[in-house]
Amino acid sequence: MQSRDQLRTRIRAQRRALSAAESAQRSRLIAHHLVGSRLFMNCRRLSAYIPVRGEADPVPALAQARRLGKSVYLPVLAPFGEDRLWFVHWHPEIPLVPNRFGIPEPKRRRTDLLSPTQLDVALAPLVGFDDLGNRLGMGGGFYDRTFAFLRHRARWHRPILIGYAYDFQQVDRLQSHDWDVRLDGVVTEQGLTMFRHRL
Repeated sequence: MQSRDQLRTRIRAQRRALSAAESAQRSRLIAHHLVGSRLFMNCRRLSAYIPVRGEADPVPALAQARRLGKSVYLPVLAPFGEDRLWFVHWHPEIPLVPNRFGIPEPKRRRTDLLSPTQLDVALAPLVGFDDLGNRLGMGGGFYDRTFAFLRHRARWHRPILIGYAYDFQQVDRLQSHDWDVRLDGVVTEQGLTMFRHRL
């Protein structure tokens, strides 16, 4: 069984091997499956991310969300060095600036920040996932800390956390830890799959 670091290395290499055209084609297909879903149609506040290092690109889905009058948000690092995320309303005219990890995020004022509890659906980047909804991220733990409240499902039903990935990013099984937040579902070129135990 490969370690998490070995899986990250292998899957990130597979992502980088995609040509720009193939990545764009796959990302459009992923977006097609998402925007055709009841989950997407029923949400009002949707968050996603700007792709880096070969991640599947959710921007086509965000464009459709904006056309339908949904509010679109992007993650930003919390102020004052907290290792978690907040969310800022975004449209293409808002400039993006690199954060301390070089990841683009919208310019914002502190008053612009939205709590993750106010989102309906959150699209999460990932390196790998399994069929139980376990997510392999980059190792920083930002999404796990940000959405830790979702582990208390009796009290929290939103946002619905959806992994956004290429189908080859699925792995046989990921070892889970107490602090991991499982995905409610994942959308790939093969379609949207919801994990029954999460909803």
